[in-house]
Amino acid sequence: MTAITSCEAPAIEKVGAGGPAKLQLPSPPAATPAPAHLTGPSSTESDAAVMRPALGIIRPYRSLLAAMRPALGIILPPVVGLALLIGIWQLATMNGGSIPTPGKTWEAAVKLFSDPFYRNGPNDQGIGWNILSSLQRVGIGFGIAALIGIPAGFLLGRFATLSRMASPIISLLRPVSPLAWLPIGLLVFKKADPAATWTIFICSIWPMIMNTAQGVMRVPQDYLNVARVLNLSEWKIVTKILFPSVLPYMLTGIRLSIGTAWLVIVAAEMLTGGVGIGFWVWDEWNNLKVEHIIIAIFVIGIVGLILEQTLLLLAKRLRMES
Repeated sequence: MTAITSCEAPAIEKVGAGGPAKLQLPSPPAATPAPAHLTGPSSTESDAAVMRPALGIIRPYRSLLAAMRPALGIILPPVVGLALLIGIWQLATMNGGSIPTPGKTWEAAVKLFSDPFYRNGPNDQGIGWNILSSLQRVGIGFGIAALIGIPAGFLLGRFATLSRMASPIISLLRPVSPLAWLPIGLLVFKKADPAATWTIFICSIWPMIMNTAQGVMRVPQDYLNVARVLNLSEWKIVTKILFPSVLPYMLTGIRLSIGTAWLVIVAAEMLTGGVGIGFWVWDEWNNLKVEHIIIAIFVIGIVGLILEQTLLLLAKRLRMES
């Protein structure tokens, strides 16, 4: 008779009346795994345990980068553009020449803006006073142009006959250079300061008149028909129907006017003298301080950008309220 070991489970044949039959012995029990404290953790578990602290550190940075991505998309391109400009400037001036390097210009700017509001006489004042004087002239001339140009635009857009009468006058005077009006201002006012303000007024009024009139002409006729049926007064038609519809056109004219006014004041002050950023640029040229001229170019650009962005914010707010 063959012995049965624990390593094999042979079938045993049993002979009976019905023929041979097979009996299957039970399989040996499965091996019991060793305790975890004897075998230790598996390789997968150990890797996960090692990476878990690192993932905990990285996860906040991922969320921070995801939150900063829109801001970086807005801020990074202008910064790269300015860096590229300064790099080209540095390469163009590194071998010397009449144009100062960015480093020399920066040193002059730090010294200049350390005391921007000094006074050493009527023709020797800090750059801060010159900027404020130019802004004052622009504000007065632009304000007068707005008080006259916007109502005139409403009238020209509202009444076709009046528009046909004024159209040849505007077409004739609008292309004239603003500086061509400066001698007329000097002749009439006999002073440089009001002459420069007059020049700002005459160059600022045309965009406001034309854009406002165009906006009034584009108001749907159905709105005016309803106002006529309701028997609304002309004041209510202007305030309730025309003004909300014309507001985008009017604000576009204002933006164009303020940009033109800030451009013209520099040239006007170069010719008239006195206190102002244009006169300051010309005076620094006479003193051969080229780095101050470059600083003035950046200052003029920054102030113009601030004025334009301020008007954009005002336009958005007025549109939301209207």
